[in-house]
Amino acid sequence: MKTHDITLTTADGPMRVYEAIPDSPARGAVIVIQEAFGVNSHIEDVTRRAAAAGFHAVSPELFHRSGERSFAPYDDIQQAIGLIQKCSNDTTLVDVDATIAHLNAQGFANERIGIVGFCMGGRVTFLTAARRKIGAAVGYYGGMIVSSPFPAIAPLLDEAGSLQTPWLGIFGDADAGIPMSDVATLTAALKGADVAHHVITYPGADHGFNCDDRPVYHEHASKDAWPRTLAWFDLHFGAPS
Repeated sequence: MKTHDITLTTADGPMRVYEAIPDSPARGAVIVIQEAFGVNSHIEDVTRRAAAAGFHAVSPELFHRSGERSFAPYDDIQQAIGLIQKCSNDTTLVDVDATIAHLNAQGFANERIGIVGFCMGGRVTFLTAARRKIGAAVGYYGGMIVSSPFPAIAPLLDEAGSLQTPWLGIFGDADAGIPMSDVATLTAALKGADVAHHVITYPGADHGFNCDDRPVYHEHASKDAWPRTLAWFDLHFGAPS
């Protein structure tokens, strides 16, 4: 596996991207979207896991407008909230589009590109699935889809019925920030979508359960969800929506 940093040009300046490339020809490409804490060691590790599974994997640094290598420690939620609120739907899609264009240039057509995200990244996967057509999307505990505490970040529920990309939503039922009533509302709204969609919930799993650098890590949920994620990509890459 080869790993390195690259810099992509966006309308708002240069953006660092962490890239992991498998030794064998890739079976597709995957964009890994950060948590609210930035492209930290955990997100880089997830990017390498995707590469180890045979995907050309990249993780764009969505906080690049806030300064070089902007990220927050896991114990500073207020700093993370401040960084999140500087990201709009439009600027996020600028960064996703630049990342897709980079993967296109590496030989991956849109239908062979997937996106997976965690926390705020889970919302980004839903936003991307609603407004862009790529191979597949997976969102882990993506908040602010049904409701949002931040005036500048509008909910995306109204776009559930117009998804363009197959979307898999993964949640924990112990997540106080994303109540199961919101997950039920989202599941019902997705019934109007013309593309494949599925929602999974894990009993006892809290927000951030996939991160093995945090006390909320839930081993069963994490180890069950990752193979499901890879299978979702394999199922939908290149397949008709």
